[in-house]
Amino acid sequence: MLSLRQLFLLNTAQTSPSPRLIEVARAEGVYLYGPNGERYMDLVSGFAVSNIGHRHPEVLKAITQQLDRYLHVTVYGEFVQAPQVELATKLLSLLPKRFDSVYFTNSGTEATEGAMKTAKKATGRREIVAAEKAYHGSTQGALSLIGNPEYHKAYAPLLPNITFIRYNDQSHLTKITTETAAVVLEAVQGEAGIRVPSIEYMRAVRKRCDETGALLIFDEIQTGFGRTGKLFAFEHYGIEPDILLLAKGMGGGMPIGAFIANKAVMDVIKDNPMLGHITTFGGHPVSCAAALASLNVIVDERLTAEVERKAQLFRQNLQHPAVREIRGMGLMLCLQMESFEQVESISRKCAQRGIIIDWFLHCETALRIAPPLIINEEEIITACNTIISVIEETIT
Repeated sequence: MLSLRQLFLLNTAQTSPSPRLIEVARAEGVYLYGPNGERYMDLVSGFAVSNIGHRHPEVLKAITQQLDRYLHVTVYGEFVQAPQVELATKLLSLLPKRFDSVYFTNSGTEATEGAMKTAKKATGRREIVAAEKAYHGSTQGALSLIGNPEYHKAYAPLLPNITFIRYNDQSHLTKITTETAAVVLEAVQGEAGIRVPSIEYMRAVRKRCDETGALLIFDEIQTGFGRTGKLFAFEHYGIEPDILLLAKGMGGGMPIGAFIANKAVMDVIKDNPMLGHITTFGGHPVSCAAALASLNVIVDERLTAEVERKAQLFRQNLQHPAVREIRGMGLMLCLQMESFEQVESISRKCAQRGIIIDWFLHCETALRIAPPLIINEEEIITACNTIISVIEETIT
């Protein structure tokens, strides 16, 4: 009889030649558990998803309550469903007043797709500006915005009229013109290896968009919901985007995303043609209920207030001559190493010792650290000691 791992390799589509093959039997808080009692501290939060930890009691309660009411009932936007309305209302209460319309999706990449279409329709323009080494999703449209040609070649041709600029470089902002429908930027570049822009740069982008009439789209799919020490990372820069993209940490472990804008922008998708942007499962009531519960936990328990202190604890305890740089904002950190060989070896050995870390799509020489916001001081010290111990034996 084939094992579960063998069936995984035989029957499920693979996305890389060497999957981790860590079998998960259950998860709780900051830990994953294997079928034989193995325990792993999850320092990537399911890739910035489990901001409040795995299976938070409030999220489980909200899911259970919604299961007793209804699941899918119709396509998004047709019926009045309390979980959608309550989540949208809560989100808007926490955002600047310019935001007053939420469109729910299944994922971050779908939020990107919806925002691109909306920006083109709202401006009547066709060009979109994105950043080198960006990541906004893997569907055809979102893939067109990835600023890494290696990911384009096998799937060309992609969308036309995409212009790339260098992130955090004001000299490239002249590429934003009156032909530009939207500028799509990550509030902090994630897959480029956690690149934090300057406040001056972000304000210059906002100014240039205002001058040219281009819409500014902030991708907060990784940075949102407390990850950087603010509920949303744009709060660090003292500016506001025109369209906000959310997902990952939004659902408390359930799949959901959203793009959010002003009604004057968002309403363009409801006619000419009618139903010009639709989704069957976007805003699923169970996912919305879970997302609302997760958001309430982040706000009510003031989880963002402890993010910077915890981040500094990681920074202090991960100092090592082999670590060339520690970059990041809040609990969105990376350790810059010398080579991919080091990164792969350290990541693999850490997993063997119960610590899950990873690397980045466009930066294979750095290690990703993005734990649940609920991680405590003792867990941070334990994790750091293990990582440093592995670095010591790997490098020396």
